[in-house]
Amino acid sequence: MDRLTAAKVFVAIVERGSMIAAADSLNMSRAMVSRYLAEMEHWAAARLLHRTTRKLGLTGAGEKTLLRCRELLALTEDMRVETATDDAELSGLLRLSCSQSLAQVALGVAMAEFLQRYPKVAVDLQISNRTVNLVEERIDLALRITSTLDPNLIARSLTRCESILCAAPAYLVMRGIPRQPGDLSIHNCLTYTYFGKSLWHFSQQQEKFSIPVSGNLSANESQALLSAALQGVGITLQPRYAVADYIAKGQLVMLLPEYSPQEMGIYGIYTSRRQMPPALRAMIDFLHQWFAHSSYWRAITQ
Repeated sequence: MDRLTAAKVFVAIVERGSMIAAADSLNMSRAMVSRYLAEMEHWAAARLLHRTTRKLGLTGAGEKTLLRCRELLALTEDMRVETATDDAELSGLLRLSCSQSLAQVALGVAMAEFLQRYPKVAVDLQISNRTVNLVEERIDLALRITSTLDPNLIARSLTRCESILCAAPAYLVMRGIPRQPGDLSIHNCLTYTYFGKSLWHFSQQQEKFSIPVSGNLSANESQALLSAALQGVGITLQPRYAVADYIAKGQLVMLLPEYSPQEMGIYGIYTSRRQMPPALRAMIDFLHQWFAHSSYWRAITQ
């Protein structure tokens, strides 16, 4: 059976919530939908869905397969629209949402390059760390940094986001340097509301560590924690792109370099692949290429 069609059927089942709804949306019989699902589970060598009388739920293997299927469908959509948009003069308004740190450090530079390439496109950049409702807030594309992407979201992976544990020299003189992850439990750790509020995760080779942390400052904006760390308040866990320059200048010191903080990804979240405006498709493709090849981005992340 056609694996591309099987991927489309599997994604439809998950997004529509049932095989009947998926069959209706694809103009396909329920028996054929069941066959494609069975073939997908055969190819994956795992059960992909928990089936109950009320609803369907993804297994762990199903979540991984869903992400791969969406990436496959996104690639085929890229191929379909490429020739249609290459020679078109794109225009229109795009509303983007992203965090303050990513906007300040990277998106300003990326948007300048995008608008030079597509001067008739306008971009309205909404800066917020909260999870936005794309439909209610009329957001075309949300850039999200996370380690646990909701499998029900329509997303394209843009790049990795490594984190660095660091503190100002003044803090380390006063409180000492942690030598292993467990030492963080006795330090003043500045925690981020939306990620790692009470547990920081590290790995060393195959060994993983989950360390309880606490401190006298938490915030829903990572830039506030960075500013406090620069003043010697405590230890912060920050994206590499946000602190690389401060570390190079000696204003912050990288801690526990032999341990790797939990890696996250930067994703572009959008509402639908169907009838996507050419300007939005161009933006997603541009950001994917920009994060992969921009010398500016490489300089602040390597």
